[in-house]
Formats: sequence, C-alpha cells, structure tokens
Amino acid sequence: MRLYLVRHGETEWNKERRIQGRADIPLNEFGRRLAEKTAAGLREIAFDVCYTSPLARAKETAQIILSGRNVPIIDEVRIAEMAFGEYEGKRCTSQAWELPESYHDFFDAPERYQAPPGGENFEDVKRRTGGFLEELYQRNERGIQTVLIVTHGAALAGMINGIKKLPIAEYWGEGVHKNCAVTEVSVENGVPAIVAENVVYYDDEVKPWKI
Repeated sequence: MRLYLVRHGETEWNKERRIQGRADIPLNEFGRRLAEKTAAGLREIAFDVCYTSPLARAKETAQIILSGRNVPIIDEVRIAEMAFGEYEGKRCTSQAWELPESYHDFFDAPERYQAPPGGENFEDVKRRTGGFLEELYQRNERGIQTVLIVTHGAALAGMINGIKKLPIAEYWGEGVHKNCAVTEVSVENGVPAIVAENVVYYDDEVKPWKI
C-alpha cells in the first residue's frame, strides 16, 4: 500500500498567520493554483480512494488534485485539523501577537503545550489520526493499494510523528509542511515507512511558518 499525505493549499488566514483549527476557511486563489500544480505532479499516480478532512480548505484541495478522475473522495473527521478552541482566529506573529506567551510552547516545547478551552492537545491529535491510519493499514487486504489523504499542518505532523514513533517533544520534526506538500508512505504488512517527505510540485515561494 502507498499513501500520499498532502497538506491543503493556502488560505487567507495562512497568509495572515491566523490560527485556523476547526474554523472553516476556504482556499484563496494562490492556494488553488498550488493545488492545480500538485495535481499535475501527481497525475501519473493511480489513486484508488481519497480520504479528506471535511473542512473546506482540505476538501477543495482534494477535489482539485483529483479533478477529471473517477476517484471516490470520503470525508474523514479524524484527519480534521487540531482544534484550538478560543485561540482560533488569533494572529501569532512577532508583528501581531494575540495569544498568551505560553503559546510559544506550541512550537518550541510541544510536550508542555496546554490546550485552551475547547482545544485539543498533541496527544489527542496523535491518537485520533493514528487510529485512522491503523484502520487504513488493514484495508490493504480489500484491494485498496494507493490512497490520497488530504489534511492539515498539525494533523499531518501528528500522523508523521506517529509513523516515525517519535515522542511529543519532537512533534514538529522538520517543521510545518508547506501548503500542498506531499509525503509518500509505504505500508508493508501493516508497518508504515516514509519514502519521501514534504515534497512540492511547484516553484512558487511559500514562506515557512515562523513566529
């Protein structure tokens, strides 16, 4: 089995460095263009099925990547973005900081991060995304060989952290993946291994997330 894990295209909130979480923010035009270029990069991959976060920015990315193909697209709530509760919509850049100072732990010390009211912690996200992947690995026996999975920055990091069997302290690994970046995973006998990580099929400049 091969999995292709994709972060959604850019949104206006991405540009403004606002925390999105479960806020249902659509792609912007640049985000759609990134998805179109990713579709071209993946055009030779014969996907059997796609699982997408039900949030609009992920679902539209999946639809663009699979445009013109007869591939089922299935909503999967377990790969929706991390919930940030009352932090959603807040900006978190050095130029416009609208959060408690403790939020620095989110990137700098994830093992110490405390979720706000209505939010999730990293263990929650890793548990639900990992549960989805474990269930998916078993579907190989039913003829599903090549799977597209479209999700979000923190949810994707949780999946990769679980695949690599790393502690929460190393949750971010190489950092937040770029919009529309692709990570390829091979699954043999139920055991996943990363083949390629954070690959992009465009030459547009996408600035990395930095506080």
